[in-house]
Amino acid sequence: MVADGLHVLFCGINPGLLSAATGHHFARPGNRFWPVLHASGFTPRRLAPAEQGELLRYGLGITNVVSRPTARADELSAREYQEGGRLLAEKVLRLRPRWLAVAGVTAYRAAFGDKRAQIGPQERTIGTTRVWALPNPSGLNAHWTLERMAEEYGRLRAAAFADD
Repeated sequence: MVADGLHVLFCGINPGLLSAATGHHFARPGNRFWPVLHASGFTPRRLAPAEQGELLRYGLGITNVVSRPTARADELSAREYQEGGRLLAEKVLRLRPRWLAVAGVTAYRAAFGDKRAQIGPQERTIGTTRVWALPNPSGLNAHWTLERMAEEYGRLRAAAFADD
C-alpha cells in the first residue's frame, strides 16, 4: 500500500507466511505493528491487517525490504537484504515520502550497510526522504514492550507531522 507524497512509508522486513497467504502486512496475531500504530497516535483506532488500505487515508503506506516470504527473517541472505535495500531506495526516490520507517534496526543495517545504526532517526537520507529505524514489532522482540515501542513510534509521528 503505497502512494506518492506520504508522511511515512513503513517498511517491514519481509512477508511472513501468513502475510503472504493473506496479502496483508504484519498479519500474525502476535505481531504488535497494528496495536503500536494505534497506541502511538498514527491511527485513531486499531486497524486489522485486512484494513491496511486505510493507512493511505492517514498519509501512511507500507512495504517490505525483501518481497520473498519466509517463516523467519533469519532465513534471508545478506544478498537479499542488499538487493532489497537497493529496490527500496528506488521506490522511495519515486514516491518521495517524508520519512521511511524501517521496522527492525537489524534489517535496516543489513539493507543499507550501516552496521552502527541505532533505533531512531538516521543520518542517511534517500533523496529528500529522512529515515527512521524502528524496533521490530514482532512478538519475538520481547525486550521492547508495546508501551516502549509506542513511545518510539510516537517520536516518529511527531517528526513526520511536525509541519502540519
